[in-house]
Amino acid sequence: MAETLRMAVAVIGNVASVSLYAAPIVTFKRVIRKKSTEEFSYVPYIIALLNSLLYTWYGLPVVSYKWENFPLVPVNGVGIILELSYVVIYFWYSSSKGKVAMIAFPILLVFCAIALASSFAFPDHRHRKNLVGSVGLGVSIAMYASPLIVMKKVIQTKSVEFMPLPLSLCSFLASLLWLTYGLLIRDIFVAGPNVIGTPLGILQLVLHCKYWKREVIIEEPNKVDLVHKGISLENLDLEKSGLEKGDLEKNVTSS
Repeated sequence: MAETLRMAVAVIGNVASVSLYAAPIVTFKRVIRKKSTEEFSYVPYIIALLNSLLYTWYGLPVVSYKWENFPLVPVNGVGIILELSYVVIYFWYSSSKGKVAMIAFPILLVFCAIALASSFAFPDHRHRKNLVGSVGLGVSIAMYASPLIVMKKVIQTKSVEFMPLPLSLCSFLASLLWLTYGLLIRDIFVAGPNVIGTPLGILQLVLHCKYWKREVIIEEPNKVDLVHKGISLENLDLEKSGLEKGDLEKNVTSS
């Protein structure tokens, strides 16, 4: 019964995590369409890439004993492909390619160093798991904490435009499920990051509930005042009438 429960949570956790990794597809469609990264941050995607690399490595028999942590491998393998794609797209359309490269390349080198050290410097699985798991724990906490930058912007602008709801929802579900799975298998390196990820996911959803209706309100000309000035109501729709702002101002001045 316990084994069945663990596998059920692992399967659902995999689905939620794949959804989490896939959620930014909507964001990057927008980036490609506009050929601009706008105000989206690249940091969460680079950290998520490193997290996927580390936990894929953690789940492989090189580090773990046989396939005891196999559920971590397929989901983080998908994460590697998707997160790497996001980083490449961001780099391609970014106006500050140097900053992206200065963070992305050192992070990849860090993973390579950890993979080599865990393969050759430690004789048994327990020490290898401690090394990779400890680094993975720190990176996962950073990954879940990275949206704090975006949440700060949400609070300042009172807009959730740059914090997509699918990403926030999937983040909450994935962290909750992996927290449950980590507790079931009694693995601190799996459960630990999600102790922070779960409440942060809840906080993101709270911000969505609070600010999702907020929009930038553009004041429109008072139609009654314009009529009194001799301006036809037909001229109010600038797009349909073909008038530009300068033409409208000229009419107001001359009346």
